Amino acid sequence: MALIEGRNIWKIYGSGEAKTYALKGVDIAIDEGEFVAIMGPSGCGKSTLLNILGLLDVPTKGEVYIKGKKTTLKNENERAVFRRKISGFVFQQFHLIKTLTALENVELPMMLDEKDKSYRRKRAKKLLEIVGLGDRLNYYPYQLSGGQQQRVAIARALANNPKIIFADEPTGNLDSKSGIAVMNILKELNEKGITIVMVTHEQELTKYASKIVKLRDGEIVDIVEK
Repeated sequence: MALIEGRNIWKIYGSGEAKTYALKGVDIAIDEGEFVAIMGPSGCGKSTLLNILGLLDVPTKGEVYIKGKKTTLKNENERAVFRRKISGFVFQQFHLIKTLTALENVELPMMLDEKDKSYRRKRAKKLLEIVGLGDRLNYYPYQLSGGQQQRVAIARALANNPKIIFADEPTGNLDSKSGIAVMNILKELNEKGITIVMVTHEQELTKYASKIVKLRDGEIVDIVEK
């Protein structure tokens, strides 16, 4: 049984003559422990598919299953709880809260999950040490480089012990050196058993993946298993 499965996924925006088809009947299965790169040109539906698989959005038609459970019938609150329990997200824009320190940003998902203060503080510190920021615990986002902010975002994504990390263009705002560092962290996490689903338009990043899903005009045109 696949960890994540999308069946006949359609995403349609607008109506009538203004209809835009972002996804057109996509079928995709992702197994536990895979590192999947979803790639293709801008506007092909990569991020839309990622958001639907990650339960940040819902399909116009079709079903998403996680560990065999249909998720598309859940309401927003149920999807939010499900996301916190099973997944972590890393975005191109980092999405750190500017008024919180690195440590506090990583603690936030655990606060939402009502974890004990001493537990979340200890875990946040450990996660920041794992991503090489043990000496930046009390730094605010504006005091960190882009690469360091993305590493904070990865630590935050790991806060609730996710089975899956969804990464949308995680190196898009980074220089090449920082991008390599971020990709190495994601690869190490994958080697420890965490499933990675990553959107990218950069061909060179697919070397980190075990499966490459190629999209064009809202449809899967090829799947490459390595």
